[in-house]
Amino acid sequence: MTARGQLGPFLRFLLVGGTTVLIDAGVYALLSTTGLGYDPAKAMSFIAGAVFAYFANWRFTFGRRRSRWSELLFVLVYLTALLINVLLNAWVRSIDPDSVAVASLAFLVATGTSAAWNFIGMSLFVFARPGDTADHSAPDKESM
Repeated sequence: MTARGQLGPFLRFLLVGGTTVLIDAGVYALLSTTGLGYDPAKAMSFIAGAVFAYFANWRFTFGRRRSRWSELLFVLVYLTALLINVLLNAWVRSIDPDSVAVASLAFLVATGTSAAWNFIGMSLFVFARPGDTADHSAPDKESM
């Protein structure tokens, strides 16, 4: 797919991603006030956003292109993103753990970096068109 051909999916990905970030931020803010701890709160909020992102990206961003491996590949892409997200969040927060500004910066850095990874992973592996990637792509489940 050309760069021009990626523009539509990328813009839809940004819309889905923005909604995912709102879900992530809302759950994170809520859980952070419960005394749960920042790292578990961040992990749980990320997972809440990931569940939404899978279905929204499957149906809206990338269409119905799914291989027999799409769920496993999604989990692998998102587990990698979760690791990136939580580690970056913790690393930036360590600058000043009590600062609201640093907490906001940590959230933005962690979210932006993991979102970039997610778009690459989803477009190349999870929802790739047959022929765009190696051997793991297969016909849509609906056509099987």
